[in-house]
Amino acid sequence: MTTTSRRTQTDATLALWREYKATGDVRLRNRLVMTYAPLVKYIVYKKVRQLPTECEVDDFISCGLEALITSIDRFDPARGVTLDQFAWTRIHGAVLDELRRRDWAPRSLRRWERDILRARERFTVAEGRGPTTAELAAALGISVEDLRVRQDDIARAEVGSLNALVHGEDHTTIERIDTLPDEDERRDPAVAATLRQAKDRFRRAFDGLPRREREVAVMLYVNNLTLREIGDVLGVSESRVCQIHGELKRTLKHRLADDANLLASVG
Repeated sequence: MTTTSRRTQTDATLALWREYKATGDVRLRNRLVMTYAPLVKYIVYKKVRQLPTECEVDDFISCGLEALITSIDRFDPARGVTLDQFAWTRIHGAVLDELRRRDWAPRSLRRWERDILRARERFTVAEGRGPTTAELAAALGISVEDLRVRQDDIARAEVGSLNALVHGEDHTTIERIDTLPDEDERRDPAVAATLRQAKDRFRRAFDGLPRREREVAVMLYVNNLTLREIGDVLGVSESRVCQIHGELKRTLKHRLADDANLLASVG
């Protein structure tokens, strides 16, 4: 895109924003949201590799869309920045804040995790095979013992999916679940009873949601539709679906507050 075309696009969005602020027409705001929605996805997908594995990308896209809507409402051209710059800053900040909120591991540990991954990738490209522990430690400039300590710390901080891939000493890649002993706690009557109780509590809370919120939840978590696809089905904007999604999560969290320990005990 040329400088002239970018300037033209910026002028057009600013004119649309001014019309929205003058009229308060939500349809105009929705047009702005649709214009900048690809920016939200771009920012989120740049951060995908940093997301805790138990997190859904759609959760961060919802967070980014909420920040986008807020940035449109709070934008002030008198501050000397464009709407594009202001939206980018707010969205990027919101995604980073959400990432930090969900990840209790120290930033220094996450930096080590990225350094180890990059060193492993560089060695593999150069040698055509994965490094041994000694070779990986040498590439990082630390001792084997230090590397193992770092890897142990990273493993303890990772509470992600059991389907996440892990590396073995023989350079094979397997799912984490295959490294665990087969001990099915569901055979324990007490555990089974707790699970049934948790399901019943959640089902009652879910059934009490408004019909539109239940529809959005089913399409998002059962049918795996995107926010835009859900908007097309319901005949509303993607930003409205984002708002509905946020409302249903807040409602469920409030209604299940007294059952937090029960739900946590069954994962």
